[in-house]
Amino acid sequence: MKFFNKKWMAPLAISLLLVGCSDGDEKSTNNKTDSEASGTEESGPYTVVDDRGQEVTFEEVPEKIVSLQPSNTEILFELGVGDQIIGASEYDTYPEEALKIERVTDSMTVNTERIIELNPDVVFAYTTGEEAQIDQLESAGLKVFVIQSATSINDVYGDIEQMADVMGVEEEGKQVVEDIQSQIAAVQEKTKSIEQKKKVYFEISPAPDIWSIGSGTFQQEMIEAAGVENIYADQQGWFAVTEEDLITRNPEAIVSTVNYIEDPKGEILARKGWSTISAVQNKEVYLLNADIMDRPGPRIGEAVEMIASTIYPELFK
Repeated sequence: MKFFNKKWMAPLAISLLLVGCSDGDEKSTNNKTDSEASGTEESGPYTVVDDRGQEVTFEEVPEKIVSLQPSNTEILFELGVGDQIIGASEYDTYPEEALKIERVTDSMTVNTERIIELNPDVVFAYTTGEEAQIDQLESAGLKVFVIQSATSINDVYGDIEQMADVMGVEEEGKQVVEDIQSQIAAVQEKTKSIEQKKKVYFEISPAPDIWSIGSGTFQQEMIEAAGVENIYADQQGWFAVTEEDLITRNPEAIVSTVNYIEDPKGEILARKGWSTISAVQNKEVYLLNADIMDRPGPRIGEAVEMIASTIYPELFK
């Protein structure tokens, strides 16, 4: 689940760091073991299964949390337990309160020594390249709960429900999921009358190393939910784009989430050879908030609405 300012990413790392490695299986929404299914509101230990398939047992509901990725931090705040986070990543920028949390990782390197010093009751980690650091934390006696990188909207719902189970706020988790589902349904109600979906190109890395997104990503599901046609839906994951192929596909609109160069929209409009593309000719080039678009967290409903209202503004007046 990687989704933040990409200025430190090499293009070939985008597929690993933007959303991480995942087999794409839908996550189970029944994460507690049968013997502990009564929930955490009762006294006594309870067990929740993480995305490694590991049973993580808690003697009581965690009070101190370390979150190693922005989407998990957003989920925790949405669940009402964000004030319990004592360690976060450099890219935790939302909500505003997250900016005040001590930084313990830059999402490439985890400060395991500092986390051990903080002695949290649970560390919410993720599955990309952190195995050795996870082992260090667990060897120090810390509870580590691993969230697999989401590749679908259902994965995001599963993340929310898992974390709600860990924090003893199962009802809040269900409500967050229902709110997202309602938000997406409201967008789809507005776009259901569209007879011909608009063909759109989504850019996540600029020239000269241009990258886009295809199927097998939660972003692709958001695009589909917004009633938009991704011109690269026939591709898989995150991949490099050739300008010749993109010009041939001739998108009607272009959406960029690049946030680390000056004037990303102007840079696209000025690219040599792109003047024949319909989106460039009609100046339908849009810059969307990368944090909302690229993070598989509680704002995915907002992301779906952002895509739809940008491409079909007449439906949202």
